[in-house]
Amino acid sequence: MITVFLSMVCASASVMAQSQPTPRTILAIGAHAGDMELTTGALLIKQHKAGDRIVILQMTLGEGGNPKMSPAAYGAQKRREALAADSAIGAETIFAPYKDGELPNDEAVRLYVANVIRQVKPTYVITHWQKSIHKDHSRTSVIVQDAVLLASLEGVVTGTPPHHGLRGIWYADNWEDSEDFQPYIYVDVSNEMQQWRDAVTKYEFVRGGISSFHYIEYYDALSIVRGAVAGKQRAEAFNIDAFGKRRVLDSLP
Repeated sequence: MITVFLSMVCASASVMAQSQPTPRTILAIGAHAGDMELTTGALLIKQHKAGDRIVILQMTLGEGGNPKMSPAAYGAQKRREALAADSAIGAETIFAPYKDGELPNDEAVRLYVANVIRQVKPTYVITHWQKSIHKDHSRTSVIVQDAVLLASLEGVVTGTPPHHGLRGIWYADNWEDSEDFQPYIYVDVSNEMQQWRDAVTKYEFVRGGISSFHYIEYYDALSIVRGAVAGKQRAEAFNIDAFGKRRVLDSLP
């Protein structure tokens, strides 16, 4: 009887192990502190609640965005705000050493991001769409795409072993990156919006008073629009590279 009981326990444990998804790591890479929190913060919250590890790499602080403060003073403020917002999301924060508006488009920054990817070992990377009215956004996009490749190559030496476990790059739905952006993936975030609001309002520029753009209202309304298309109450949408949209079937599904 004991042998039968142990066999049943082992079989039950095996089924439970198969039914419970393996925790993943999601690396969101934004040009400025606040970019990823606004555009994909609700998804990051949802995945953190599901047990995934969330990491946000801030390429710059966006310290040049407050005309009433010096870049040094506003940068210090943005750093504090990013830590508070990312903590509310459940994310770890990495600050890259680059300046707002001066993000380089060279091999050194690609190797820096590649090394972060190797250290973090993400299952998915989320970043900006490649076409943007802001050069830091478009540069971040192409840097990330190249860095993903570099991070996987044995011949590229960064001091950290290559990472081969990446399943794909997702591009966030950003009002500044809207040219040719076509939503492809919709994620239900109906239950995450209040926590998202609590997180992003850690940033003064989101609360209002610095920019005339209504960030909360825009992304809140966008979640309703994307949700309507997806048949959900609220959703965040993402694009992926064209080659990732190919499906090969033996017959009609």
